[in-house]
Amino acid sequence: MSNVLKSLLIGTALTCASAASAVELEVTHWWTSGGEAAAVTELAKAWDATGNTWLDGAIAGSGGTARPIIISRILGGDPMAATQLNHGRQAEELIEAGLMLDLTDVAEAGGWTDIVKPSSLLDACTLDGKIYCVPINIHSWQWLWLSNKAFADAGVATPTSWDEFAASADAMRAAGKLPLAMGAQGWQQSGAFGVIAVAIAGGDAWRAVNVDKNAEVAAGPEYAKVFEAAVAARDMAKDGNVQDWNQATNMVITGAAGGQIMGDWAQGEFQVAGQTAGVEYECLPGLGNNAVLDTSGDAFYFPLNSDPEVTAAQKELAALMISPEVQVAFNLKKGSLPVRGDIDMAAANRCMQKGLDILASGNILPSGDMNLSADTSTQIEDLMLEFWAGDTMSAADAQARYAEIIDNAD
Repeated sequence: MSNVLKSLLIGTALTCASAASAVELEVTHWWTSGGEAAAVTELAKAWDATGNTWLDGAIAGSGGTARPIIISRILGGDPMAATQLNHGRQAEELIEAGLMLDLTDVAEAGGWTDIVKPSSLLDACTLDGKIYCVPINIHSWQWLWLSNKAFADAGVATPTSWDEFAASADAMRAAGKLPLAMGAQGWQQSGAFGVIAVAIAGGDAWRAVNVDKNAEVAAGPEYAKVFEAAVAARDMAKDGNVQDWNQATNMVITGAAGGQIMGDWAQGEFQVAGQTAGVEYECLPGLGNNAVLDTSGDAFYFPLNSDPEVTAAQKELAALMISPEVQVAFNLKKGSLPVRGDIDMAAANRCMQKGLDILASGNILPSGDMNLSADTSTQIEDLMLEFWAGDTMSAADAQARYAEIIDNAD
């Protein structure tokens, strides 16, 4: 299909939908921090500009809090019109139960297979040859965010690698700074552990564990080094006393903490605080050890309903979310990278440019969401929550339990 024909099909679909009476769509998501709220507002503005209405269904808390609520509503016969989930396996059972709208016709009309980069993002929305979600961004966990003020106050240079960061911990403590900010939630700790694994053990070992479910590698010497580094990170985060990820980010923003391992959504918080990459804060992809991105991110799914007018509006919203203008506006606010490989991101900040360069180089990994079931991910999060809660669990004991989870992973 030619690009011209694709454009005509999209334009016709949008025109027909807009010509009908305005439709109100409830959209659920868990974007409630300052940076996240600024980003989701861009989506709402774009939808309202079509003459339709975005009914915001924000759910306070992380995805771990929101997902059970979202899934319960869909299973209970009270579906929203659209919902955020991470592209991967989170909606697999809902799709298999026939509860999600097939977007294949929208994807074909929009040429999604040609524009979505990397292709694994669209693959994660695909089941049995049909496309059920629209990927909206690329988020990567592989970042260490650093406060230039905190390190200047401590009289040490801002680190350029994980080893330098770990070596600065004593000086940071002496200056009254928390070396590493970490929220007390399993998903944050599990995400940070994954970043440490890629940085310390390398991409091949990470793939062996997360993609191939190789328990021998998980129990082996490469991952032993990962757990030793995790113990060091746990010690650096001791006495942090914050719960939510954005509270930990705020400690970096204010200079109370030296750094935070967190996904690139943290950039939205720096932006809302008026800080500039390369001035007030620095960013180290792959902890400065291994410049790699895992290509996780957010996608929107559209539960089935019995109203043809709502269905048409759902498809219009799906097409709008991946349009060039919306991709630029949303991702600049979110701190994430666009899923389209054909748009101009010259306005992206220094850290986003680093991410775009890594993405262009092809040094990418699939996210854990794409490889591990929700049950396996929850088991790992529970383990990490227990591991980070105190200093009683040794690296060896944590590794043994982790290897057992991987051995039974689905």
